Amino acid sequence: MKAVLLMKFGPPEGLRLQEVPKPVPKENQVLIEVRAASVNAADYRIMRAKPFFLRLMFGGFTKPKDKRVGLDVAGRVEAVGEDVRRFKPGDEVFGTAKGAFAEYALAREENLASKPARASFEEAAALPVAALTALQGLRDVGGLKPGQSVLIQGASGGVGTFAVQLAKVFGADVTAVCSPRNLDLVRSLGADRVLDYTKDDFAANGKTYDLIFAVNGFHPLSAYRRALNPRGRYVCAGGTMSQIFQAMLRGPLLSRKNGKRMRSMGIAKVKADDLAYLGELLEAGKIAPVIDARYTLSDVPEAFRYVEDKHARGKVVISPVQAAKS
Repeated sequence: MKAVLLMKFGPPEGLRLQEVPKPVPKENQVLIEVRAASVNAADYRIMRAKPFFLRLMFGGFTKPKDKRVGLDVAGRVEAVGEDVRRFKPGDEVFGTAKGAFAEYALAREENLASKPARASFEEAAALPVAALTALQGLRDVGGLKPGQSVLIQGASGGVGTFAVQLAKVFGADVTAVCSPRNLDLVRSLGADRVLDYTKDDFAANGKTYDLIFAVNGFHPLSAYRRALNPRGRYVCAGGTMSQIFQAMLRGPLLSRKNGKRMRSMGIAKVKADDLAYLGELLEAGKIAPVIDARYTLSDVPEAFRYVEDKHARGKVVISPVQAAKS
């Protein structure tokens, strides 16, 4: 079978499409015939191995120990391990699988859910990491309640587009921040108001929020803190490594004053129940992925360059069977 491998850390040229043996599922694993996958920020951060400690986490100074690439996946079950009970060959599933940029990938049973019948494989593959991050960041870390006000910074990316939609599902009043070219897109997702970050600095306009969900941004923690209501919450769900580390290290210290809580949410947890919930929302039309571009397996390096350089709106999808890009 064909699979994309990361042969060395650095630019996308280190990615190679190669022939590899078709994997065999172990006891609790599901072998998936991949019909679609999607790119996440974590994928290209691992590729670049920045910050440097990622090289140690993934097994080497110049190349990873495990060369498989990709996580989000949707496809048909090809075979299952002897302990798998929830799925059988022929079932359509979505979730996460290490090495999803391939014709076949192995996933743990608990990292999968049934694909919504009316959703395409591309739509299902766009959900897992981004939508789980938005769901858990708003609901679990942010504690968002109906009627509360939430500001979503970085509202046009993969996580942000889901965050806007999920916040409306939860009954929140949503203010979204994005670039000028994405204003209409974010309005179409249901945001109550949309701010152009080049013209309107939310941290300086005097308005405050019950929750600030920062997927991407450039403000210091003190500015976010000023924009919170009493007992409000700030959740860092992305951005530069400097911003993430600030939220992790300084957030708990700032949280000791005035009842405002500030923290980084870390990596989303892959839970079958949460995947199933997101699938139900997709099936019901309450959320929908924004798919910016489509690439084949042979074009994965180009897909990574697009995500890094063009600031993709929503998700970029990879498909072994997709013939054309858009």
